[in-house]
Amino acid sequence: MEPCARREIVGRAGFRNLPESARAWGWRAAYDGAMSASPPAVAPFARNRFLQVLVAVYVAVWIALAIAPSYRSDWLLENLLVFAFAAALAATHRRFVFSNVSWLLIALFLTLHAVGAHSTYSETPVGFWLQDAFGWSRNHYDRLVHFAFGALLTYPMREIALRVLRPRPLWGWLLPFFAALSASCAYELIEAWVAWVVSPELGTAYLGTQGDEWDAQRDMTCAFSGALAALLATAGYRRATGHEPWVLLAPHRGRRPRARRSP
Repeated sequence: MEPCARREIVGRAGFRNLPESARAWGWRAAYDGAMSASPPAVAPFARNRFLQVLVAVYVAVWIALAIAPSYRSDWLLENLLVFAFAAALAATHRRFVFSNVSWLLIALFLTLHAVGAHSTYSETPVGFWLQDAFGWSRNHYDRLVHFAFGALLTYPMREIALRVLRPRPLWGWLLPFFAALSASCAYELIEAWVAWVVSPELGTAYLGTQGDEWDAQRDMTCAFSGALAALLATAGYRRATGHEPWVLLAPHRGRRPRARRSP
């Protein structure tokens, strides 16, 4: 029996409702393999209204936060990687189009980063409000964004792994997890190099250590926790629905035919 036929028989109830004999016969491999290989419905920017609105909203927020930041030099440093990341997304958009869910997650993370860049992470008003509300000893907005890095960007990495690399089911989970950890580590290194080379006098404000000698390690731990939370949420959604989250917010393919007027 072909994997697609097995998937149709399994249906949305998923593998958990199959009898033990069916599981032993290899239904899990067929079910997981078919689910991982099913591509999402995507549309390029020119035909994706959701993506157009999302980009317009983000650009408006970014411009508003770019006006009169607390420290213009630090703001430029914080946005160097954003400029490079945005250029990479624009350059590869025609070759690889993310699902709308991944675009939304990326936009949310970039918005959180833009808020931190406006007033520096160590002086973000939202962080001070959280510090007072929970009695923290420091402004933890930077830790919140590092957690968001793992929580919001791990699924786009999983989407790349599933659609480009087409790994076995287990590696479909491990690859984005390790990629998120590697990216978090690389960011900490690049952040330090940029502070040393470009503007050493802004190093403290740019790095936002706030006197914590273990700041980099704690930031990576937050990213680790966020990545784990994202993958657990993805696994829970797949178990409940039998689909990848990329089916959410899927663009409509083609135009709906107009209804004819009755004579």
